[in-house]
Amino acid sequence: MTTPSTKLLPEQEINKINAYWRACNYLAAGMIYLRDNPLLREPLKIEHVKSRLLGHWGSSPGLSFTYIHLNRLINKYDLNAIFMAGPGHGAPGILGPVYLEGAYSEIYPNKSEDEHGMRQFFKEFSFPGGIGSHCTPETPGSIHEGGELGYSVSHAFGAAYDNPDLIVAVMVGDGESETAPLATSWHSNKFLNPIRDGAVLPILHLNGYKINNPTILSRISHQELENLFKGYGWTPYFVEGNDPESMHQAMAATMEQCVLEIRSIQQEARSSGKPIRPYWPMIVLRSPKGWTGPKEVDGKKVEGFWRAHQVPLGNVRDTPEHFKQLEDWLRSYKPEELFDQDGRLLPELKVLAPKGAKRMSVNPHANGGLLRKALHMPDCREYAASVIKPGTTSAENTRPLGKFLRDIMHLNMNNFRVFGPDENSSNKLDDVYEASKKTWLADYLPEDADGGELSPDGRVMEMLSEHTLEGWLEGYLLTGRHGFFSTYEAFVHVIDSMFNQHAKWLAMSKEVAWRAPVSSLNLLITSTVWRQDHNGFTHQDPGFLDLVVNKSPEVTRIYLPPDVNCLLTVADHCLKSTNYINVIVCDKQKHLQFLDMDAAVKHCTKGIGIWDWASNDQGVEPDLVIASAGDIPTKEALAAVVLLRENFPELKIRFINVVDLYKLTPETEHPHGLSDKDFDSLFTLDKPILFNFHGYPWLIHRLAYRRNNHKNLHVRGYKEKGSINTPLELAIQNEIDRFSLVIDAINRIPALRVAGAHVKESMKDKQIECRNYAYEHGTDLPEVDNWVWPY
Repeated sequence: MTTPSTKLLPEQEINKINAYWRACNYLAAGMIYLRDNPLLREPLKIEHVKSRLLGHWGSSPGLSFTYIHLNRLINKYDLNAIFMAGPGHGAPGILGPVYLEGAYSEIYPNKSEDEHGMRQFFKEFSFPGGIGSHCTPETPGSIHEGGELGYSVSHAFGAAYDNPDLIVAVMVGDGESETAPLATSWHSNKFLNPIRDGAVLPILHLNGYKINNPTILSRISHQELENLFKGYGWTPYFVEGNDPESMHQAMAATMEQCVLEIRSIQQEARSSGKPIRPYWPMIVLRSPKGWTGPKEVDGKKVEGFWRAHQVPLGNVRDTPEHFKQLEDWLRSYKPEELFDQDGRLLPELKVLAPKGAKRMSVNPHANGGLLRKALHMPDCREYAASVIKPGTTSAENTRPLGKFLRDIMHLNMNNFRVFGPDENSSNKLDDVYEASKKTWLADYLPEDADGGELSPDGRVMEMLSEHTLEGWLEGYLLTGRHGFFSTYEAFVHVIDSMFNQHAKWLAMSKEVAWRAPVSSLNLLITSTVWRQDHNGFTHQDPGFLDLVVNKSPEVTRIYLPPDVNCLLTVADHCLKSTNYINVIVCDKQKHLQFLDMDAAVKHCTKGIGIWDWASNDQGVEPDLVIASAGDIPTKEALAAVVLLRENFPELKIRFINVVDLYKLTPETEHPHGLSDKDFDSLFTLDKPILFNFHGYPWLIHRLAYRRNNHKNLHVRGYKEKGSINTPLELAIQNEIDRFSLVIDAINRIPALRVAGAHVKESMKDKQIECRNYAYEHGTDLPEVDNWVWPY
């Protein structure tokens, strides 16, 4: 659609807005280039320029342009709004208006609203010991750093869900729009309920270029671009040009039109009680890259071309012509007309910013921990599996968790959501639909009434895009709410880099005193590597855990509960925690149950422990330690214990189970790490240790390599073997099965290396028998598959 043509604002008001924008652009350029003499009252000198020129100029004017026009509407309509900057290095375009509205100086008093404070402000931007060129956690009003492109729209929708009075304006870069996560996130409008949710106003910024390439969306026709967004379900409005005065008028009219349209949609839905899916408004802002910056450098086009990206003048300290251009550029904003003699913004311009908490830089939704309320939680013990005797009954591990989540949802219908990519039923969590259906505002078919579980009022978020789901969840958590995400183990890698970015955000946030803690991101990884009977090799990858341990120990936690009661205990703990990413690995299929609820609570609280009922070394030093982490590895390790005790009755075996994987690390490396004394007490100083692990075996070595008895630690785990296999056959191929463990024990215990030869042969024979049975019948040998703990 074309821009509304009504000239809403008188010339005097437009002049003030333009002056305010000039102040923003002066600050943005100064941040990138200057470390001194911020108001240019004397000729610029080389020593006033930073020795390192970093930052991003190309998107900054467009970001501040949008920010200040939204400010006008906050004042006019008393809006509750926050702003997200999608362009990655566009922080100068946000930091400028944040500083001008006073929030930066309030939070960082040394960046005061005067010449001295401005000098400090300039000096620390993108400079060693200072702040980055993204909207990092140190940036007031930011919940989206943009360090990796693609997540701005999904973060914006996550912030809008269950925030009925909030408008989230999000500037979307046209380079960012070429990413897969951004492309899928445009569909988020099919999940926004105008009655109970807020609104998202995307502003697609077509400045035409990435680092040194044109952007796709800027090089297709107006009609094609309009059709694209209409097809996504949006009503696009276009603001296009390069003349500041006419662009201010167009943007003022268009943004006001969009805000009024949003309010009209919400009012109609809320008064009628009908949560229709409207065509929400959005804006396409086409302006030059590096707008108001140098038009040419060395005879080459800069403004409106890719050369405006990052620093338009890269050789200021070495090239007099560039230095002169920099000074002319900075003086073109006429800072002497914008700031008084003390370096403070003129009062007539200062009043353009909203006041108090209406400023987007101090809106509490952008510091969501201030709004966070603890969940009302049922007692997880009420969902416990009955375990009379360890290792003798089976249950679906995740089924009771679904009931637990259902009742959490019942108790928290305004601030808790469950997320999953079309897999909640597959993952045995479908009891949650009794509390709330799947959010759905697209079309319905009659057959949906028969098990579709769809509702515009649903609180279960399902879309076959892990990217979008993760973005929604992060935005939801960062604005003060709670969530739970489950996904298949092999495909959690889709969000590897999103996990990376969120972990970095949390780690940096812990260093920012004014940021209040937010709810932890709780991620259940299920449909695991060891139970891919039909999916095969493509669905076998437990490597996400290797990625997790790369991140800061201050924010990451990994749990491998072996049964129902341990899973419930871990989930209860994780849902109450803050400022972590809790990764829980537990399969959805039927598995043996080992601990009653009292034992599970104690075991999970410790995170690691001896299972006394599975050990026979009481009062003596063991000959062998067998340890496990994960459900199938635990079953196979316990079965190996039985085979060893049956064949070698005098053998003393200690059995250890690990729920909290970080217990294996020294306490100096992770807050959950065991002391060396405790580790030595559990694992001995010199006895062989067979560790049966859910994931890749080298991860355990990585965590425990400093331990005293590491030389005797032998880890079994997934080794990229297998395809369409029965569970036991897959275990045999990767040598985590009971028979391989017995063979390994015989090889590791000096007294058995020769005496155990006959048993080794029988174990090999059993492996052949089990494989042959699987190939003939398609299932595991019943006596092995139905094994239970005999003692």
